[in-house]
Amino acid sequence: MAENANLENIRHSLAHLLAAAVLKKYPKTKLGIGPTIENGFYYDFLAPDGFTPEDLKDFERDMKKMIGGRLVFSGEKLTPAKAKTVFKNQKFKLELIKEFAKEKKQLTLYKTGEIFHDLCRGGHVENTLEINPDAFKLTHIAGAYWRGSDVNPQLQRIYGVAFATKEELDTYLKMRAEAEKRDHRKLGKELQLYTMSEEVGPGLPLFYPKGAILRRILENFIIEIQEKRGYLPIWIPHITKGELYKISGHLDKYDTMFPPMKLKNEADYFLKPMNCPHFMMLYASIPHSYKELPIRYTSTTTVYRREKSGELSGLTRVRSLTQDDCHVFAMPDQIETEINLMLDMIQEVYNAFGFKDFRVGVSVHDPKEKEKYIGDPKIWKLSEETLMRVIKNRGWKHQVDVGEAAFYGPKLDFIFKDVLGREWQLSTIQLDMNLPARFKLKYIDSDGMEKQPVVIHRAILGSTERFMGILIEHFAGAFPLWLAPIQARVLAISEKHQDYAKKLFEELKGAGIRAELTESNETLGKRIREAQLQKIPYILVVGDKEKQGGTVAVRHRTHGDEGEIKSDALLQKILKEARDKII
Repeated sequence: MAENANLENIRHSLAHLLAAAVLKKYPKTKLGIGPTIENGFYYDFLAPDGFTPEDLKDFERDMKKMIGGRLVFSGEKLTPAKAKTVFKNQKFKLELIKEFAKEKKQLTLYKTGEIFHDLCRGGHVENTLEINPDAFKLTHIAGAYWRGSDVNPQLQRIYGVAFATKEELDTYLKMRAEAEKRDHRKLGKELQLYTMSEEVGPGLPLFYPKGAILRRILENFIIEIQEKRGYLPIWIPHITKGELYKISGHLDKYDTMFPPMKLKNEADYFLKPMNCPHFMMLYASIPHSYKELPIRYTSTTTVYRREKSGELSGLTRVRSLTQDDCHVFAMPDQIETEINLMLDMIQEVYNAFGFKDFRVGVSVHDPKEKEKYIGDPKIWKLSEETLMRVIKNRGWKHQVDVGEAAFYGPKLDFIFKDVLGREWQLSTIQLDMNLPARFKLKYIDSDGMEKQPVVIHRAILGSTERFMGILIEHFAGAFPLWLAPIQARVLAISEKHQDYAKKLFEELKGAGIRAELTESNETLGKRIREAQLQKIPYILVVGDKEKQGGTVAVRHRTHGDEGEIKSDALLQKILKEARDKII
């Protein structure tokens, strides 16, 4: 294989080979699209009888034969009329051709030897010899709606991964296997953290007590960090009249709002997809002086977004998401100080969770798509320059992401790596000089004149639900003591030791330690194994010797058996480990 072969082109070419293999086995299959994605590619199909996992083996084998066939990729431009003739039996391709013709876009046909052709913009290897046949694998089949809309036919999507070398593929597959063990959807059920209910609806998680405790720990941690820095709690409702979102621009620019609630003789009401307008109205409800600014309002509250059902995934993509939301109303000369305060908080929070490897995406508007944004281009330029300056002064790794800004302002997106090296976008800071104007926000400056404040939007966790999903996978459900919903479980060897076990349990609870007490009607070995499966940090066993000596036999999840410890010393040990937030 050529050493300089472009990996993106290899993956794109493999998508074509996959489609060719599918048509070879099932000639009546209708083709969707086959783009590259992170680490690989996929292709969507509508097959008369559907695919099975066994089919993947056949497709993969045929693809490897094609690679060995020294097939040449070649492209040619063609007219819509010619394209319709070529793809006369492919209804999804005909739809794309019609769309391209309407938009007057050039159509290109790419051939893979003499065995396959497809509509494509290009980006392929010149010859299949550039593809290492041992460095790709078809991984799984999933459902996907055509064009991502649930009003369209549901297709089958075949996913594949591909790399330059077999060693890279093996490393990736090993990481993927570890990720499957850590899958928060699996662990969430096993550890009784949360569940989904068809009766409640997709993307609307329900939390068991342990999951609710974990949520509370996370949210209280953020609240504590904020309030010691002068952030003020507020509360806002979960619905609002549509007029509020007309003012903010969400009705025109935001496409994941749930349909309105129609009330007789009243205005339409909406579930809130975000909190910003409510914060704005609270600020606007009373007059403000420059002496009060900055005003730092914060609320941990749930918003509701009509995400597509096919894109929902456990806790990481939901329809009800809880944000540690904050809006700071500031004077222009306070912007950098306030953003730096936020950056300090973000760093403190993620250090506590063990996420220290991160980069920052500076999301700016795309001047070529002005219709996507609101506000004066001069204000956008000023806002974007301010964010760039703050991040550069910190010396943090960053890149500029054109077109990724919110419709009302540029933002900073913080992308953290987990223990498996996967990247997650978590915290966000948005600088907004547009919504304050739309809501006519004012303050009286030192010269007695009305001025318009700047608003800085900020979330540290982003979404409690999504962050919980990431955290479960990062720790494989074995949370550090300070985060563990159950920190210790007390086990009596037999019934005659149960009173002493109960006394120890009550001491733990009284000290603020999250503890459980088991009954002694099961064997000790079974109860220890159950506690281990539940990933409880401390397993505390008491019998004759411990009862007589006022001690506890301690088994630590990470360190193993720690021997006997006096009960009062054990309390101090657990409290210190939790207080120090040891990872």
